[in-house]
Amino acid sequence: MHTARVYAPETAALKAIQILNTAQVQYNSQFGRFARSLTELGPSASNLISADLAAGEKYGYNFTLTGTPTGYTIAAVPSAFRSTGSRTFYSDQSLVIRENYGPEPATANSKVVGSVAANPGETK
Repeated sequence: MHTARVYAPETAALKAIQILNTAQVQYNSQFGRFARSLTELGPSASNLISADLAAGEKYGYNFTLTGTPTGYTIAAVPSAFRSTGSRTFYSDQSLVIRENYGPEPATANSKVVGSVAANPGETK
């Protein structure tokens, strides 16, 4: 069951992923490619995100951004599972945010945040 203590960091992590996706769109517009790391989006480079998010930890979540041949991936996992969050998140250049309930990292095949899978194990 989600408590307010766990729900708040998860909500903040979702907002941070939206910020990262927006920063990537801006970065791509300015530089003709997506950033390959959080550092490239941070104050010491393009200054599109805050220093703490560029460092990879904020709101009780650890964030990673990885460049891919066709875009990028973002992963967010709780710093302390069940204490700061019970969901992991994934996003990419599609701007769709996906989630997994549990400690396993969410992937491109995880269910979309807010959707309901039709059958157990099925994604939408």
